[in-house]
Amino acid sequence: MSNEKVMSILKKRGILYPSFEIYSGVAGFYDYGPLGGLLKNNIMNLWRQYYVFQEGFYEIEAPTVMPRNTLKASGHVDNFTDPMTQCTECNEVYRADHIIEAAINKEVEGLPDEKLTEIIEENNIICPDCEGKLGAVTSYNLMFKTQIGASGKQVGFMRPETAQGIFIAFKRISRFYKDKLPFGIVQLGKSYRNELSPRQGVIRLREFTQAEAEIFVDPSDKSHKNYENITDIELKLYSQKEQINEDEPIIITVNDAIKEGIVSSQMLIYQIVLANNFLSDIGIPQEAIRFRQHLPDEMAHYAIDCWDAEVKTDQYGWVEIIGIADRTDFDLKSHIAHSKEDLSVFKEYDEPVTVTVTKPSFNMKKFGPTFKGDSPKAKEFLENADVNEIKEAFETSGTYSFKIGDNTYEIDDSFVTFETKEEQIKGDRFVPHVIEPSYGIDRIIYSTLLHSYTEDKSEEGETREYLKLPAKIAPIKAAVLPLVNKEELTTIAENIEITLRSNGFITNYETSGTIGKRYARADEIGVPFAITVDYDTVEDNRVTIRNRDTFQQKRVLINQLPVIMRELIEGYKNFEDIAE
Repeated sequence: MSNEKVMSILKKRGILYPSFEIYSGVAGFYDYGPLGGLLKNNIMNLWRQYYVFQEGFYEIEAPTVMPRNTLKASGHVDNFTDPMTQCTECNEVYRADHIIEAAINKEVEGLPDEKLTEIIEENNIICPDCEGKLGAVTSYNLMFKTQIGASGKQVGFMRPETAQGIFIAFKRISRFYKDKLPFGIVQLGKSYRNELSPRQGVIRLREFTQAEAEIFVDPSDKSHKNYENITDIELKLYSQKEQINEDEPIIITVNDAIKEGIVSSQMLIYQIVLANNFLSDIGIPQEAIRFRQHLPDEMAHYAIDCWDAEVKTDQYGWVEIIGIADRTDFDLKSHIAHSKEDLSVFKEYDEPVTVTVTKPSFNMKKFGPTFKGDSPKAKEFLENADVNEIKEAFETSGTYSFKIGDNTYEIDDSFVTFETKEEQIKGDRFVPHVIEPSYGIDRIIYSTLLHSYTEDKSEEGETREYLKLPAKIAPIKAAVLPLVNKEELTTIAENIEITLRSNGFITNYETSGTIGKRYARADEIGVPFAITVDYDTVEDNRVTIRNRDTFQQKRVLINQLPVIMRELIEGYKNFEDIAE
């Protein structure tokens, strides 16, 4: 699993390479080449199979440019920062926590800037490039700033995540679902983060693709309808307890993880299982997957539980590629506070409930002249105030005082009276909680390529290097190869390629070099099957289909190829089950 060997293949064969190469490149940007673009689309479409088709969540597309007020409401304007330190001699900037962790081998992510500055000074940590002195740590906002419109009066940002587009559209989305919880909405698309020092290849990009689902649930009911189907599934969990005690991750069943309170809800652990299945489906081995729970001091302020799917790499260690969080109602409540829009949902009770309520009745003849323009706000305040507190103030002092903005008002019982009566309540309004699985598609692609890289040695000692990509995500599904470059064979091969492409299979037709070298080139880029046209084909209308991983070959009829390919790629049949 050599990063250097994998990146060499990716660049050489048009899968993934640094952007802007002819201008010396810019860190944090990568191009997906002809094969990389196909691979990326295949992985994203498989993700849709899981969340859109299987889970029944609908997909939306929101703008990638967002006005400042939306990201002010979400907290990104004030809090979406990384700690930065700058060398006082060469002026190079670094992410402070990464510099410290590399120097003292201790986790410091999440510590305040002042504390990070102290650690740098106490440990005499210097610039890794010129060995100069590092300056004080400051917070650096990661968003790309832009302007909306020619005047430049409206400030905008490139979105730092796809999730906010869903939260902002919640009112319409909820109406689409008729307020029936739980429901989910997904979005796949580009996000942007102006990283300080993206020095980890495709692990830390400035422009990247996310696939996120926002699942809106009743805060009082975080069960999952399919929970009973997953209770016996085993997961590798690295909980807070194991991390704090410096123990190894545990292998535990879903049922036990819920019973022991390791994972906070059925809904959350169901998303962990789904992520685990997805990663296995794209070829990442189980031994290279773990789910790490955020520690108390690293848990986001809006989350009550959060787990990262991490994949093992030789060069970077365990890398987070999926985050799965219970975000509570933080996002919706933040947008309620800033937009003044009602983003709650109504939940109807099975049976109406009779309750005793006390409601205010206002004397508008006195109310209007006293409060003038503050009348609506005064009514809203009194409707939501503590009735007993107001009554007690009337009884003890005869008046009740309160503020609306900068204005202080004093009222007596001639302004408002309170009536207590019984009412039937058919339901209740509340702000939903959100369960969010967030997939970093670029990191997932890198992890898939890394773990699909395989080296086999033949009996003669020759090494075969190839990408062992699952057929369902491989960019090219089959190589169509005439045994030799003769017209009687190439004509048949070209017709096979046309037939397969018309049936939705991306194929590669090649005549250059020996058949062995063409097999090797196809294997290297992960083509799972090779279809060879030989002289016998002219007589019996059969071709040889070869399995990349086992070298096993089957002789099959040409007119059966589309069906056979579909069965192999979708996993309906194994190669050894194909009838000759």
